[in-house]
Amino acid sequence: MSVAYWIVAVLLGLFYLYSGGIKAVRDPQRLKPMMAWVDTVPRPALRALGAVEVLGALGLLLPPLTGIAPWLALAAAAGLVVLQIGAMRLHLSRGEVRETGLNIALIVLAAAAVWLGTVWI
Repeated sequence: MSVAYWIVAVLLGLFYLYSGGIKAVRDPQRLKPMMAWVDTVPRPALRALGAVEVLGALGLLLPPLTGIAPWLALAAAAGLVVLQIGAMRLHLSRGEVRETGLNIALIVLAAAAVWLGTVWI
């Protein structure tokens, strides 16, 4: 199960480091072609969302790697599930049903990380 956790965690980590990183530093106008919803949230909220995604990615990877409070990886994965449920609600409220496919895939991966991460509890 440890190998499976690392595969899922690295995939999620890379996705959220990139996604969160660009939300945290890029201008919303440059993000709009990729993320049409950025004009519906204030810039500080967009920056905070990016920071949460980056912290979630680091939370998936660093605690198990260092052996310091590895249960935090489960908390990070559960937080990413909650984050994607919120993202899916935003897309559905905007009528963007097609966009929810990625949200569902990320929810499934993060839930798998929670389950696979129980090896450290």
